[in-house]
Amino acid sequence: MLRKISKALFGKRSKPTTPEQHTASSDSTSPHEASPAGRARLNDLDLSQADIIERDEHCISRRHISPNALKVLYRLGDAGYHAFLVGGGVRDLLLGDTPKDFDISTNATPEQIKQLFRNAMIIGRRFKIVHLRFGREIIEVTTFRAHHDAQNEFDDSSSNRSIKGLDSAHSSTGMILRDNVYGDINDDALRRDFTANALYYTVDGFRIIDFAGGLDDIDRRLLRMIGDPATRYREDPVRLLRAIRFAAKLDFDIEKNTRAPMNELAPLLESISPARLFDETLKLLTGGQAEKTLALLRQFRVGDILFPATMACSRDANSPEARLLTLAMRNTDKRLAQDKTVTPAFLYAALLWPPLQQALRKHGGDNPGITEQQDMANRVILDQLRITAIPKRFSIATREIWELQLRLQTRTRRAVESVYAHPRFRAAYDFLLLREDAGEELDGLGQWWTDFQNGDKNQQEQMLAGLGKGQTGKRRRRRKPRRKPAEKAGDNA
Repeated sequence: MLRKISKALFGKRSKPTTPEQHTASSDSTSPHEASPAGRARLNDLDLSQADIIERDEHCISRRHISPNALKVLYRLGDAGYHAFLVGGGVRDLLLGDTPKDFDISTNATPEQIKQLFRNAMIIGRRFKIVHLRFGREIIEVTTFRAHHDAQNEFDDSSSNRSIKGLDSAHSSTGMILRDNVYGDINDDALRRDFTANALYYTVDGFRIIDFAGGLDDIDRRLLRMIGDPATRYREDPVRLLRAIRFAAKLDFDIEKNTRAPMNELAPLLESISPARLFDETLKLLTGGQAEKTLALLRQFRVGDILFPATMACSRDANSPEARLLTLAMRNTDKRLAQDKTVTPAFLYAALLWPPLQQALRKHGGDNPGITEQQDMANRVILDQLRITAIPKRFSIATREIWELQLRLQTRTRRAVESVYAHPRFRAAYDFLLLREDAGEELDGLGQWWTDFQNGDKNQQEQMLAGLGKGQTGKRRRRRKPRRKPAEKAGDNA
């Protein structure tokens, strides 16, 4: 629709008139030198292979762009460098959404960027980027990337020491190990993952540069990989997760060629570090479309790699385990839509609850106690840690939510008062309701705790009194028996 309206109103999009206009400057300056004439101009670039969308042909306005991002674009341009707003920020603005962050791509190297901005920090080894911090906002700036040297191949077990000093390196399976070969904007566009992310916005005339038909794909709500999908997934297997995340978040269909190798290549994710997979998992589940994401994880077998035990014991869509996962993701989406917080501890408590219950049924008997639960919980979390490195502060909280499930069932005065005062009570209570909604039979436990919370002090005291002789206060210390005085030696004579 965007493209059709543009053509109807404005005719065919403009392209550079003659290649000579765009190659002349490249003869006198390298891609990473500032323009000798001062401010960089779009006409200095060879854009003969791109569509140029003029300001009156698109809906992006500077009013919707972060002032800090604009500041970076103008400062780089004034210094003679080409700089563009790129990626998800441009895509989201075209879709009428508010971007979560703004990324910039430029022909300035990280060192040149740092010379221009005192607040610049160069981060990363595999992929050098620059973070510009403005208060709580971070603008990410990257240098145009180019293709890799095919000779720099290493086996998958190669250490960082083996590739130290190299700008480009890849593994025997095709995964990129170093990605610091710089090029021009044409190279950079072809190195991006999806066509919808290969759109460049410039403050020089406020135009959009489209190298890969991204605007058409946005119009058709289609997620299409740039280049050969299998090769691109091998370069970075996390693109499998990005495909699922964008498809769910944007409500896009994954184009058939982009979709075709996903199941076969899902095991490549096993080569990604657990720490990175944890971060990517959070992005998947906290983007506002967790329920849809869960369905896609199942469809493309990626879930079997990320959460093998969870998927194995929740394949029946009508089982309480599967319903609990669906409801947990749905509730997560609702909370995010209401600007409420979502803790990874609760997400992992839900995701790993099915394998925990299966382990308890298998090894803990019919009525496992708290010790058996703790042992099984440790095993389940340890197995998951080998895949996604859950930080300790979250794994501890997950265990506490689980442990409180057993304590919530013990309705004596002492147990109720203790659980109600626990810092994780609210999360444990929410999890209890989730279990009931999923079909677990808990004999009205959720309603009892709901009534207790909603009652005033008198009502709570009446409910506690109805529990019987539940003890309160401190236990009486048992007095040690007095030691008998030692008998005199002569008494037994």
